[in-house]
Amino acid sequence: MSLYTLKPRFQALLRPSVRALHALGVTANQVTIAACAGSVMVGSGLVIAAESEQRQWFLLLPAWLLLRMAMNAMDGLLAREFGQRSAIGAYLNELCDLLSDAALYLPVAFVPGTGGVLTMLVIVLSNLSEMAGVLGVGAATRRHNDGPMGKSDRAFVFGVLGLLLGVGIAPGPWLNWVLSVTALLLIWTIANRVRRGLAEDRNVNAE
Repeated sequence: MSLYTLKPRFQALLRPSVRALHALGVTANQVTIAACAGSVMVGSGLVIAAESEQRQWFLLLPAWLLLRMAMNAMDGLLAREFGQRSAIGAYLNELCDLLSDAALYLPVAFVPGTGGVLTMLVIVLSNLSEMAGVLGVGAATRRHNDGPMGKSDRAFVFGVLGLLLGVGIAPGPWLNWVLSVTALLLIWTIANRVRRGLAEDRNVNAE
């Protein structure tokens, strides 16, 4: 189970905005780059806020994660429904997602009293999970977005963390527990994506 299953409904809500963007001449690649640039800016600002113990700024994290999720859905809709698919777009989509995730998760490592190593582990495992999903395409099947800790689920977890830290809840062992559980669920996610990708590959080759 993953929040990714809600994506079709989310996209349906965004279609009027996507049509408006297309009418203005906005392209899928422009939305992708804007989402990445915004994520790096927000992440950099939150690192500074964390080091200076001005954690109220972490309230920006859930707001930006939601906006970024919308932008990620919009660039996909622009690409698929308005004939904007391209090789460079595919590269931008995957690489910008990895960079954006790292930029937005990293500030948690700078919050005093938290385990920076655990945050880095989550970032590495997040990248591996996305790679495991993409490799399904190379295995002659499809991209896998299986959970339980997909991109949308991670956004939810870090959005809640940002909200809790932003409203003044002191970091402590609870934060390390959340990061540890997230890491374990990411390992499960990687295993699911590899297993299902291999299963589909065997089925394709058997036909």
